[in-house]
Amino acid sequence: MRLAYFIFSFFAGTSLFGQPATDPFLKKILEEDKDPIFQQVINDPATYRLQIIYTEINRDRHNNPTFKNYYYNYDSNFYFNPASTVKLPLALLSLEKLNKMDIHGVNKYTPMQFDSSYEKQVPLYKDTSSESGLPSIAQFIRKAFLVSDNDAYNRFYQFVGQQDINRSLHEKGYTDVRITRQFMGFSPEQNRHTNQVRFIHENGNHIYTQPAAYSTDSFYFPSPIKIGMAHYDQNDSLINEPIDFTKANNISLKDLQQILQSILFPSSVATIQRFHLTKDDYQFVYRYLSQYPSETNYPKYDSSKFYDSNVKFYFKYGSHKMPEQVRVFNKAGWAYGFVTDVSYVIDFKNKIEFMLSATVYVNSDGVLNDDKYDYDTIGYPFMFQLGQTICHYELQRSRKYKPYLSKFKIKYEHRNINDNRPNIKEVDN
Repeated sequence: MRLAYFIFSFFAGTSLFGQPATDPFLKKILEEDKDPIFQQVINDPATYRLQIIYTEINRDRHNNPTFKNYYYNYDSNFYFNPASTVKLPLALLSLEKLNKMDIHGVNKYTPMQFDSSYEKQVPLYKDTSSESGLPSIAQFIRKAFLVSDNDAYNRFYQFVGQQDINRSLHEKGYTDVRITRQFMGFSPEQNRHTNQVRFIHENGNHIYTQPAAYSTDSFYFPSPIKIGMAHYDQNDSLINEPIDFTKANNISLKDLQQILQSILFPSSVATIQRFHLTKDDYQFVYRYLSQYPSETNYPKYDSSKFYDSNVKFYFKYGSHKMPEQVRVFNKAGWAYGFVTDVSYVIDFKNKIEFMLSATVYVNSDGVLNDDKYDYDTIGYPFMFQLGQTICHYELQRSRKYKPYLSKFKIKYEHRNINDNRPNIKEVDN
């Protein structure tokens, strides 16, 4: 039985509920940054498909936080390609599924292997980036969060399955979500099929086999979403018409913000919105959302390429280093000219904290899939200015109670200077 389970009503650039939401308070803060590139984007939010959510956090005398969202040009129906940001909810669903399975010997550290169960599926039996040489959910999370590895996302998708991904997120109240695609160029039918997965001991002995799955749920696409003037197809042929995102992955910026908030501050959201994780799961997620590749031994990334600020877009532009007193717990994504970052920022020295979520589209030639986007000239400089503008405001903002942030003070790893293994220099992200 096929279920018409997900009904979406979103339109490219228009809202069912009127104009995009903009708070005068946030608009005034953004207008104070006179950087020309920043103002170029701020003053033309439609062209740049700009959306921003700034989340002000205040603490009471018992250190309990309250959250206030301020919006700039926010519209849940204004499509942006979420790219790698969808790795966050899929990583969390993978951890949740492991806990719900409740199989002795199976957890996020347990080695797992992926068989090919349908056409074009790619098996996976080894992972040379891990200490054991074998794949695991823990290692996929490290790779997905540290450098935004695409294969890690595909393996989350295959483990949880298309049907359970969407049902689970909708049941949690994240209704602006549709996850239908792996990052493998598959057809819609191929994306419905997911691999057989086997959990094993490090010596190869079998623990548990999860059979291949097939998603029977239907997706409703009420309105086309087409962006750009032209695009290159999978055969590298130029097609002089917009690229069609109608059936692509979709998630609203607000849902991404809420998912991150639900992990960092579980008690601040409704019980139904939370992910069912263990205490160790939470600590593991906190570590790798905020740890740098230069601090990590497995995987051992080339830190000259995968530098500390590489996926921390609010601090990326102009320096490869992060401010010593700052940690950012975030998931970023970039594809098709879209640049997105959903972050919780802490300055331990100055005792400030805030959340900032933003997406911007930078593709002046109007051609997609040509690898000629304005990331370096507009996208990353804009995101940097946005981050610094909010940081500056937060430094000036008065607080009745300063936050006590020990929960997020993590003892990070240190790269072993005697490790002579070659660095990982290339990643599909």
